[in-house]
Amino acid sequence: MTIAVVLLTTALVTVIALLAATAAGTLARMDNASYPTAITRAATTFAAVITLVAAVASTLLALLT
Repeated sequence: MTIAVVLLTTALVTVIALLAATAAGTLARMDNASYPTAITRAATTFAAVITLVAAVASTLLALLT
């Protein structure tokens, strides 16, 4: 049961990070940014979401143990 929860949570976080990155890339293109700039902004957003989730997870793990 624990493995299923971990896998589903990982999938959910990945989907949310991809959606945020897509939105950031789209907004960058709508702001007349070049394709490399839009991809850079999307990648930065994706990395930021993953980093934020890792920080929150480690904080919760420290508080719950």
